[in-house]
Amino acid sequence: MIDLPLSVLEVAMVEHGRPATEALANCAGFGDELEHLGYGRIWFAEHHHSPAIGAFPPAVMTAHVAATTSSIRVGSGGVLAPNHAPVVVAEQFTTLAALHPGRIDLGIGRGPGTFHEGTARALRRGAGPVTDDEYRGDVAATLGFLAEFEFGALPEPWLLASSGAGAELAAALGLPIAFAHHIRPDNTVPSLERYRAAFRPSRWCEEPRVLVCVQVVCGETEEQVAEMARPMEVVKLGLLRGHSDEAFPSPEAAAARRFTSEEEDLLAGFRAHQAEGTPDHVGRRFAQLADATGADELMLVTPVYHLGDRIRSFELVSKLATGGARV
Repeated sequence: MIDLPLSVLEVAMVEHGRPATEALANCAGFGDELEHLGYGRIWFAEHHHSPAIGAFPPAVMTAHVAATTSSIRVGSGGVLAPNHAPVVVAEQFTTLAALHPGRIDLGIGRGPGTFHEGTARALRRGAGPVTDDEYRGDVAATLGFLAEFEFGALPEPWLLASSGAGAELAAALGLPIAFAHHIRPDNTVPSLERYRAAFRPSRWCEEPRVLVCVQVVCGETEEQVAEMARPMEVVKLGLLRGHSDEAFPSPEAAAARRFTSEEEDLLAGFRAHQAEGTPDHVGRRFAQLADATGADELMLVTPVYHLGDRIRSFELVSKLATGGARV
């Protein structure tokens, strides 16, 4: 059992051989299921030009799911600051907060959301990769516009991070931090230590507040979990090596894929930091992760091929929360 709020990051995996519209429909209707299961929030990630992940804008998905649910918090995990004018981000999310007061989150991140160089440059209108100073300025400007454009309610801002530099920026700006343990698990503990040591209270957050995002696949048996997790492992190999050209394969196609011993070791090293297994195993991993990180909340990303299997994983995990999953 785990005595922490549980939330969900939706990355909108596009299943190979099926249209992106099906992934969009699944993604759009997912909030109802999570609300029923008692999860505290659902965030939508920003991705571009990927064969495995849908390019569904977080602001659009947030608007739709907030309108079709009643209590779950909804937001971005995240809007990627280099790709957007701060004033537009602030306008979008203050409007959403006014329409759905007390339910909108604005997670802000740095990455381009794509490994495709042409797409990254198009998003930046031809500019090169963002510098540290530019990123800090974009985040600060977005926060300033949020306060200026308040329509009676504000979104809750979070800074997404996967490194010590991101953790230090969250601390300097007095923001709660959402750490991408599912991307760079080796960075998690030292980065959060830097965050807590350097944190400065602000109007957004009076004391350090930590959300840790972890990859979770939960099933009744280990064999079922291995089958469910295998498609993402095919994609993950590319991501771990800095490219994203693999489609999200069916379980049957993924089972037929043979990994080298080097690839198996790479995946095993990643898997050891996440939470994949039966409910008992996932519960133990949550407790270990909470103890190691001091997290105030865990966010689950569950990239499983079949929607029914994905929902079942969330059902099993929701029963591990001693006080319910609500934030």
